[in-house]
Amino acid sequence: MPSYCRVFLPVFLCFATGVFGQSAAPPAEIISYAKRIYTTHSIEGTEGISLDGSIVEEAWNKVEWTTNYVEYKPDVGSPPTEQTKFKIVYDEHNIYVAFRCFEADPSKIVNRLGRRDSFEGDWVEINIDSYGDDRTGFSFTVSASGVKGDEFISNNGDNFDSSWNPIWYVKTQIDQEGWTAEFRIPLSQLRFGSDPEQVWGLQSTRRYFKNDERSTWQPLPANPPGWVSEFGELHGLVGLKPQKQLEIQPYTVAQYDSYEAENGNPYKDGTDTRPSVGLDAKIGVTNDLTVDLTINPDFGQVDADPGAIALDGFEIFFEERRPFFVENKNVFDYNFGGNQDNLFFSRRIGRTPQGSPYGGSTVYADSPGNTTILGAAKLSGKTENGWTIGILESLTANEYADVSDENGEESEVLVEPLTNYLVGRVQKDFNERNSYIGGMVTSTTRNMADNLQFLHSHAYSGGLDFKHNWKNRKYYVEGSGVLSHVRGSAEAIANTQNSLTHLFQRVDAGHLEVDPNRTSLTGSGGRLEIGKGSGGNWRYNMGGNWRSPELELNDIGFLRQADEIRQYTNVRRFWTKSTSWYREANVGLSQFSTYDFEGNYNRIQYELNSYLNWKNNWWTEVGGAHKPRIFSNTVLRGGPRWRWSEENFFYLFSGTDSRKKFYMHAGYVNSQAKQDNFSLQRYVLRFTYQPTNSINLSLITELEDNPNKTQYVTETSFNGTPRYVLGGIDNQSLSATLRINYNINPNLTIQYYGQPFIFNAEYSDFNYVKDPVASDLNQRVSWYDENQISLENGAYHVDENKDGITDYSFSDPNFSFVQFRSNLVLRWEYIPGSEIFFVWSQGITGIDDPTNSIETIIDNQWFGQKPQNTFLIKATYRFVL
Repeated sequence: MPSYCRVFLPVFLCFATGVFGQSAAPPAEIISYAKRIYTTHSIEGTEGISLDGSIVEEAWNKVEWTTNYVEYKPDVGSPPTEQTKFKIVYDEHNIYVAFRCFEADPSKIVNRLGRRDSFEGDWVEINIDSYGDDRTGFSFTVSASGVKGDEFISNNGDNFDSSWNPIWYVKTQIDQEGWTAEFRIPLSQLRFGSDPEQVWGLQSTRRYFKNDERSTWQPLPANPPGWVSEFGELHGLVGLKPQKQLEIQPYTVAQYDSYEAENGNPYKDGTDTRPSVGLDAKIGVTNDLTVDLTINPDFGQVDADPGAIALDGFEIFFEERRPFFVENKNVFDYNFGGNQDNLFFSRRIGRTPQGSPYGGSTVYADSPGNTTILGAAKLSGKTENGWTIGILESLTANEYADVSDENGEESEVLVEPLTNYLVGRVQKDFNERNSYIGGMVTSTTRNMADNLQFLHSHAYSGGLDFKHNWKNRKYYVEGSGVLSHVRGSAEAIANTQNSLTHLFQRVDAGHLEVDPNRTSLTGSGGRLEIGKGSGGNWRYNMGGNWRSPELELNDIGFLRQADEIRQYTNVRRFWTKSTSWYREANVGLSQFSTYDFEGNYNRIQYELNSYLNWKNNWWTEVGGAHKPRIFSNTVLRGGPRWRWSEENFFYLFSGTDSRKKFYMHAGYVNSQAKQDNFSLQRYVLRFTYQPTNSINLSLITELEDNPNKTQYVTETSFNGTPRYVLGGIDNQSLSATLRINYNINPNLTIQYYGQPFIFNAEYSDFNYVKDPVASDLNQRVSWYDENQISLENGAYHVDENKDGITDYSFSDPNFSFVQFRSNLVLRWEYIPGSEIFFVWSQGITGIDDPTNSIETIIDNQWFGQKPQNTFLIKATYRFVL
């Protein structure tokens, strides 16, 4: 660590402790609360419960109310502003929960509407650990307006999966004492054992919106060692019988596309129609394990990906949005290297076809945007003896493009082969649920064709992972290891060796070389971390991860870059007791460094950041970093190792109180490298407005200016010597994301999403690499003068030795990318689990001249071309058998 950091860090932490500690009570002792117990009772033999929110049925008198909630945020351990109480009863098929949420002035209850899982306004929830494993649970939430929320809890509260959508029922009422709620949760939606008398974990949380306050039935200390492990207990469950789940949901879709017709192109006549049918099913194999099936799935109601351009050449990671793959995705998660590196990336299934339809005499082609998923199945769940199991199998079709040659003769070209994907995941809890060990395997098998020999025929990966907690889960050590093996033709393996992820062809890499005859690659990776994750005011960890040069996961996983070893350390101080001027705060320091497998020391970074939630519920986040050493093995795309100039950056974000009908946040990021090698200025503005309880509008605008004097352009040759051409780039992007939500009632909603995106890249001041690792930028590159380079007919011609003869040329790299995506969706859940969607999607994509004004670009691309429109109606019906 540099000397100034050794001096600055202790001074900063002492200053922060003093500042945040002003007006605060002395650090509280770490409090351990006794587990609370609630005893329920069966209501068999009574007249039952009619769900209306009134809580007047005689069956409720079988049990007593439980109350005495304790504030968790912001003032942990304090009495809440308003108290809450609940009852729980059950019968042969259901669990019933009644809530009374007191409010002295019922007119202050905030009963905003929203879509399922939006958690707007005042709400109350119950969490049930029916497995009794202290790691997983089921969460059921309702707002005062009657909007449901449901989440599957895993990893002891580290993950709340809102994609889980069980069938359950709830009603709410507002009266003179506050508001009430009645839940009916079918036992078929829960997972539990077969013991004649059971004890489940139990927790309840209420959000008191007026004060942005959380209170819990089972009291919690600040920074608890987990969520599920700290639950109280539900007793009195006698004679419950596990109930297998069987749900079948067929669907039908009618789709109409309109777009600008193209003269002479037989595949672009201006309109397309696409009717489709399919089936989803959920089958309880046992009470613990469920199979999810989908046949010919359709995801037409899913939002489009946001606009993005990557000048570094790496693949952009987009989140999974398709419901079948999102639900229970945590079971199949195997992140091992930080960032997005994972053995399983579900968007590989149904990906855009990788083959090209063009070649030979092809003039026109109609290539599908996505590969057809013939079917997929998931077996997932957790057994009562601590085994978490996940198996996913999917088959995608031979995908063909229709092509037409210059004579008008039509044929088909295979652009993606029949492919089988298999993922298996298992974890086992032990040591009284304080530890687990697990494993994962993946397989991708393609039915290869002669024109697709550039793809791997087989790809396998696997790994082992573990985590051990001790001292009441305050401390932990965790780790994982992975192996990968890919096979294919010599062409396919050569492509992998030369890809940006691997770059075996790097001219200065003594530990790598391209072998054009290889037909397989085997690599490894892993991670090890130890730290303090909860309890008290401090959290910290240290660890490392690695990815060997031959590691390859991108057939079914995600891997950005191989050949890297990373070390990291993080420490963070929390202030959780509110004072006269803030609610909570934290300050953190992190450091990491990277190396490659040849031992090159490539990068070191120190970052300091802090977060403050002010007393008025505004918030501020500020941070900065110093990067004294930045080397990259990928900038020159197979050329030598490249050095960036030393960089410093800082950021500041702040926002107003999100409880208000109108709130906003603003942010600024500034990065600057020495000698103006590159810089970044990013501005973010977000506005959210809730004019009524049923309407919500949000607008996010982002402007980014990212000039760079040494942006990679191309590789060429001069007198037999590789020449890496770079350029100064004036790189700007602008986006605005508008969302409008109109919630007519909890089951009928209209949503609009729209995003214009503009990316301008204008090049000048071209140069070439002279000494790629020189500390001085002027020694690192040499700039062409006006007598060496000229632009003619869309290409730059270089006469490097000024002898009047062009030595090499390259295309003009200037471009302006323009995109607009929008989605209007009406969703009606006409009965629980059954829905109708009306969808209108619109899109425009174009390339323009970056030297044009922004007004000209918008006029040319957004108003000067016909958008593509998609109209879709999708209807589903869920049979619960």
